[in-house]
Amino acid sequence: MNASFRNIPGAVLVGTVFLVLALLVAPAADLGWGELAGAWPGIGALAGVLILSLVPASTHAVSRLLQLALLLAALYGVVGLVDSSAISGSAGAGFWLLVVALGFAVWHVMQRFTTGEPKGPLSLALYRVLVPGIFGIWFLTLWELVTVGFGIPRVLLPPPSLVGDAITDSLSVLAADFQQTVVRAVIPGFVIGNLAGFTAALAADRWAFLGRGLLPVGNLVSAIPIIGIAPIMVMWFGFDWQSKAAVVVIMTFFPMLVNTISGLRSSGAMELDLMRSIGASHWQAFVRVRLPNALPFIFNALKINSALALIGAIVAEFFGTPIVGIGFRISTEVGRMNMEMVWASIALAAVSGSVFYGLLAVAERRATFWHPSFRRLS
Repeated sequence: MNASFRNIPGAVLVGTVFLVLALLVAPAADLGWGELAGAWPGIGALAGVLILSLVPASTHAVSRLLQLALLLAALYGVVGLVDSSAISGSAGAGFWLLVVALGFAVWHVMQRFTTGEPKGPLSLALYRVLVPGIFGIWFLTLWELVTVGFGIPRVLLPPPSLVGDAITDSLSVLAADFQQTVVRAVIPGFVIGNLAGFTAALAADRWAFLGRGLLPVGNLVSAIPIIGIAPIMVMWFGFDWQSKAAVVVIMTFFPMLVNTISGLRSSGAMELDLMRSIGASHWQAFVRVRLPNALPFIFNALKINSALALIGAIVAEFFGTPIVGIGFRISTEVGRMNMEMVWASIALAAVSGSVFYGLLAVAERRATFWHPSFRRLS
């Protein structure tokens, strides 16, 4: 070790202090030597993460990946402690000191992966995925440790392990719910609502009186709560997916309308004067200048609507649906106090919304690569 004391990262120093305190306090408090011996692989991996931070060669990508592997082993080892009778529901100071030390190790590893990014496109993409991945794993681990360590009843907050068991045991049920809510209601409603909003924005841009009339109506309808619209749509279109798609259309129409109109009005006077000076028609100026300038606004509306559409369909299912669907599953399982299945349905909705949003973000980057927000400093 040729690194000086002052060059040691702060997270490493604090993490080391808490790890030493945990090893001193645990045998005399909540963890007996038997439980502590079972955790030695995880504790050793945690110590390896902290020690590797002092090695100058740790700036190399291979050493960072080694740190990551040790960190994952440490997380797995500490999570294994919650099965101990001395921890479950009655964790003491030694256990929580170990958890805090683990948290500072996670902090340090995430900092390492956000500095000195590699130049290769594949390595750069990997580094960008690793940090949110590490954070997500740590969040789930902390959730497990807190719920089991404090003995929180599962009806209040089940640990992720029980939620994971519910997911694996109910894959066919969740697949049917996904098809009913996302495939049959969200996607058609999302497409129809955004196309209708975009078309109405083009008409409002072409004829000024439509813009002056539609925008106040849009603001008025946007202020109506979804719980007021959903039962009406169920009465109009029935209990199947059509009523949920209608709710999604209403929720996605006006954000697209407002954002598209704002985007079409964002073109500068110099750009439009240049198009007029070369004899461009209204539609030529629209296609070559105004629509490209409006694309960031349009994609912003699409990303907003990706969340609104899923929320609208799920809430609408609370007011009447066949015996399938994410919203139906949540409302039914809450009544049965089966909170693991409730959280499994919530996880399905969250993952679906995140994937939907991610696909739109990728499409936005492809279509608006020229926008200043996507330019990288050389």
